Amino acid sequence: MKITSRPRVILRHCSTYDVAKIRDIVRSGLEELSLRPHGRTLIKPNVVASGAHFPHAYTRPEFIEGVIGALKDRDDGRVTELAVGERCGITLPTRMTYEGAGYYPMFRRTGVKHYHFEEEQQVEIPLTHEGRLRDYVFTPEPVAKADFFVNCPKFKSHPWTTVTFSMKNYIGIQDDRHRLIDHDHRLNEKVADLQYIVQPQFIAIDAITAGEGRMLTPAPFDLGLIIMGNNQVAFDSVCCQIIGVDPRSVEHIRLAAERGFGPMDLGEIEITGDVTLEEAQQKAKGFKVGLVRVEKYFEGTNITAYAGSPPEPEHTDYCWGGCPGAIEEAIEILREYDKECDAKMPRMHVVFGAYEGPIDAKPGEKVVFIGDCATYKGRVGDQLISIDSLYRDRSARDPYTAKHDDVLAKMVKVTTKLAMARNETVIRLEGCPVSVAEQVLTLVTLGKTKNPYFAADQVLEFNKAYVAWRGASLAKRLSGRPYQVHGACSRGAAAPEIPSEPPSPPPAAE
Repeated sequence: MKITSRPRVILRHCSTYDVAKIRDIVRSGLEELSLRPHGRTLIKPNVVASGAHFPHAYTRPEFIEGVIGALKDRDDGRVTELAVGERCGITLPTRMTYEGAGYYPMFRRTGVKHYHFEEEQQVEIPLTHEGRLRDYVFTPEPVAKADFFVNCPKFKSHPWTTVTFSMKNYIGIQDDRHRLIDHDHRLNEKVADLQYIVQPQFIAIDAITAGEGRMLTPAPFDLGLIIMGNNQVAFDSVCCQIIGVDPRSVEHIRLAAERGFGPMDLGEIEITGDVTLEEAQQKAKGFKVGLVRVEKYFEGTNITAYAGSPPEPEHTDYCWGGCPGAIEEAIEILREYDKECDAKMPRMHVVFGAYEGPIDAKPGEKVVFIGDCATYKGRVGDQLISIDSLYRDRSARDPYTAKHDDVLAKMVKVTTKLAMARNETVIRLEGCPVSVAEQVLTLVTLGKTKNPYFAADQVLEFNKAYVAWRGASLAKRLSGRPYQVHGACSRGAAAPEIPSEPPSPPPAAE
């Protein structure tokens, strides 16, 4: 598909999750944009986490049901498959988050097909653009073969990328093993690279109740909007403007714009609807974004954080996309499951990157170095310690040979490591990044807080979904269907025609 030369963003008022109203609004948006679904039509929501503990983290099922109804209304007989697909937050089965979000009853009501992306065959997409992190990436087959792609994110803040709107929703078009590759201080570049896999002909974001401050456990913010559009860069730029963020300050948006995926300037974007941009900005007044350094985040708690530079300081002096953000999400999850979390947590110190300052640890206080790039030479109490970098250059991390880290294996690995180090002052957690799940398990063990994985209201659903996930994956493997297919794959009509970078402006007259 060609990147549209007429980007348009539609702002519509909607204060309730009424399926019929959402259907009507989305249908009118499709009509205004002269869009009709065709071929393999795939809807990508954001269901990173769900259930009673994560009520504002996901695109609501009523919203997706309205979108499905609108697409059916606009179908002129050319749709061959209408499906919803997602990969939720890593280590959890998507089956569990679909269940917690109430998606399965919605699937039955609408009759659409649904994909759990981690259970689908992963196919190779070659990349050739300048500045790419990889020469190829992997994505689930339904994404690569989509003809009409509909992106339905949740309007949220994000602790690593400031915001998560349309473009950032692409993290869910990779499975665990490929998603964690480059999910570090180059995360924004990874998101920009993923734009070459597929582009949505239509975007509709759930901004009825937005999520502010965080990504997995956001606070609800009644924004009362449905925002629609036909170009991701333009769409995300308008969403940024609504909350008072300069889109140029969000690196993945800026990079995609520089590569020709769309404009950031409002003068190049047509904005229509029954809500003006100024009215939307008034609705969003006070909305909190998620970019807070880890040292600041833990001020006033029993955890003291220290952050040095990541392995490539020429790119950034802080790892916004990796371990520091993960521990912020981890502590918020524990606070959600255990209201006494902060009181239970012992005094401890967590260190990220190449840290060179003092560590003010008193006797009996643990010091945890998190991530392969953590380095330190100095004293902890009366002990002289040396923590060397274990970081491997990204060229040594090959998507062909990437492996999946099972959540149960993570539990065993983390708890065993911490048990063996229970009498040690200094602990080292390896990984790039060390995932939210591993940091949750570390804090649970050290703080003796309630373990979310064993929560009474979730353990049955987790085990049921886990067994179904593993069973489905094993059945496909036994049938001779490889999980990962090497070599460039055929693409659907939603694959973008690679845009050329916008020409440089002429030199100023002397």
